[in-house]
Amino acid sequence: MPNLLFAEFLAVTGIYDAWVKSCPITYSSPNAPTIKDITGTWLLSILAGHKRYAHITSLRGDKVSAELLGMNKIISEDALRRALARMSETQSSTWLCHHLLASTQPALNRPWILDIDTTIKPLYGKQSGAEIGYNPNKRGRPSHVLHTYWIGNLRLVLDVALSAGKQSSAKQTQPRLITLLDEIEPEQRPKLVRGDCGFGNEPFIIELEQKAQPYLFKLKQTAGVKKLLTRQFNRDDWTLPTARDQGWSALEDCLKLAGWTKKRRVI
Repeated sequence: MPNLLFAEFLAVTGIYDAWVKSCPITYSSPNAPTIKDITGTWLLSILAGHKRYAHITSLRGDKVSAELLGMNKIISEDALRRALARMSETQSSTWLCHHLLASTQPALNRPWILDIDTTIKPLYGKQSGAEIGYNPNKRGRPSHVLHTYWIGNLRLVLDVALSAGKQSSAKQTQPRLITLLDEIEPEQRPKLVRGDCGFGNEPFIIELEQKAQPYLFKLKQTAGVKKLLTRQFNRDDWTLPTARDQGWSALEDCLKLAGWTKKRRVI
C-alpha cells in the first residue's frame, strides 16, 4: 500500500516524469527496456526497503504501481543491474543531485540550519570501498561512511556523500559541503552550518569563513578549552536562568587553540 500511494503522488505531481526525462541512460536496441521500466523498478524496489537486487523478484506481481508510473513491466534484477552500470559516476551524481536539491529547495526560503553528520554503515559483502576503519559498533567489520547534509529543523536530506570505510574524517565531509553551498542560491543559504567536535578544526573552519558562512561547532576539551572553562566558571557575573532562557544561560569569549591561526568567538 505505501508503494501504491507514493507512486500515485509522483504520477500526479509530475516529479517522477521530470526525473525520468533527464535520466542519462540510453539504448539503441528496440528490444531494450524503456527508461520508465528501469527507473520505475528501481524506485519501487527502494520504496519496498530492498537491500539486494535479488529482492526485486517480489515486485513482479505489482501491476498496479507499475501502471501508475507508466511502466510496461517490472524488469528483472539482472536487467536493472546492467542498466545502472551504463551510467558513469559523474552522470549519475549530476542527475540525482540536481533533482534531490530541487525537491528541497522550496524549503530553503525560510531561515534554516544545515546539519552535517557522519554515519558508519557496516557491510557484509565484497562491495567497492568496503574497508576496515572506524566502526564503534561492529569492530573489525568493513564499512562505508555516509557524510550526510541535512535541513536541521525539517530533517530533510540535502545530499549524502559516500566514501570508503577509512574516510570518516572532516576532510572527506568538506568537499561536498562546499560544493553544496555553491549550488544553493545566496539568499537561500543556511543561517549557520552546525556539526559536532570532529568538524571544529582549522582547515574546515577556514573554508566556511572564506565564504562568509556562519557556523557552530562543538570543541573537544583540549588543554586550551579546559583553561577557558576554568576562567569562565570563576567569573561572578553568571545570572540564574529564567523561563525565557529555556533553563540555561551562556557567556562568550575568544579563544586561540594551538592549531589555529587566529582567535575565534566561543560560547
